[in-house]
Amino acid sequence: MTKFAAMARPVGNPALAVFGTTIFAEMSALALEHDAINLGQGFPDTDGPAPVLRAAVEAIESGRNQYPPGPGVPELLDAIAAHQERFYGLRVDPRREVLVTAGATEAIAATILALCAPGDEVVTFEPYYDSYAATIALAGAVRRTSVLRFPDFAVDEASLRAAFTSRTRLVLLNTPHNPTGKVFTRAEIDLICSLAREFDAWVVTDEVYEHLVFDGLAHIPVATLPEMAERTLTISSGGKTFSTTGWKVGWVSGPADAITAVRAVKQFLTFVASGPFQPAIAVGLGLDDSVYAGLADSLQAKRDLLVAGLRDAGLTVSVPGGTYFVIADAAPLGATDALAFCRELPARAGVVGIPVSVFHDDADAARTLVRFAFCKKDEVLREAVQRLHRLRTT
Repeated sequence: MTKFAAMARPVGNPALAVFGTTIFAEMSALALEHDAINLGQGFPDTDGPAPVLRAAVEAIESGRNQYPPGPGVPELLDAIAAHQERFYGLRVDPRREVLVTAGATEAIAATILALCAPGDEVVTFEPYYDSYAATIALAGAVRRTSVLRFPDFAVDEASLRAAFTSRTRLVLLNTPHNPTGKVFTRAEIDLICSLAREFDAWVVTDEVYEHLVFDGLAHIPVATLPEMAERTLTISSGGKTFSTTGWKVGWVSGPADAITAVRAVKQFLTFVASGPFQPAIAVGLGLDDSVYAGLADSLQAKRDLLVAGLRDAGLTVSVPGGTYFVIADAAPLGATDALAFCRELPARAGVVGIPVSVFHDDADAARTLVRFAFCKKDEVLREAVQRLHRLRTT
């Protein structure tokens, strides 16, 4: 009897019970089932810079296929430190203040698990990248959010202030922001920093789209601002910048004691990863400014192509300042619930998008909003908007 009573307990961590299968897995399966154009998941359909790809091949052929050092290969640690100083004037010790991770997602998870104890509160903005909520739950922490609202997604100061309490442990900030494409302004970041200082909270910044910023906007790393370097952990990766999302090479930099705490968690997650790809990303970080500018310019052109097409198809669009994504209101196409609309869209139109409501606690704030990825070939984007346009006329 005792044996059967024990088996009756549900399988799985109860902290994750509410999350289920990710929306990306569900929509990718629908894309395959209906041979639909997948503008849901954010990965490019073209390869990154040739020198970066060649460096990976050379690393594999030269035998760099075993476990790399725990903190990361020395040339990548040095390249990350050089990158931070080159672009932002930040000086970090590559041996004490940088840690290489299995993508930015692991960096986020290891950082939250390292800094948060059960009952601590984490302030973030919604819509949020889905792993944020899951990792906060795994840490036993409490998620407190401030809503960014369509179409401008401006920070609401009163809402943000209300999210902070005496239990606030950290602020999780993503800029440029997925899924909205928002690039936070200096005034908005100053407000976040002032609240972090007031409540003695860490700021953890997810900056994976740092080089994919458009229209002359500037990405502002929190760690560059007054009194913030000592309370900021900065996360980024090579996947988005160099169109190598499958390599899973990320990193976190910040104060040495905090990096030590993050490393203590990370060693029990993946231990190490991406051995031959780490030196390749190091090559990428050292590429000329013209290469970085070319990558951003190419994506800006794709953004403009998709925005124009979505508007022509009748959708109301928020023009993103960065990232891979654009958010559109599908209400003009008859959507009353974005999740139901996106589940039907592959069969109806042969296109996949992601309902923004799944990234919200306040689902009503995004009831008819859909995220589309524009990091695809131009011909793919054109075909997708043609299919959506036909949906409007049927």
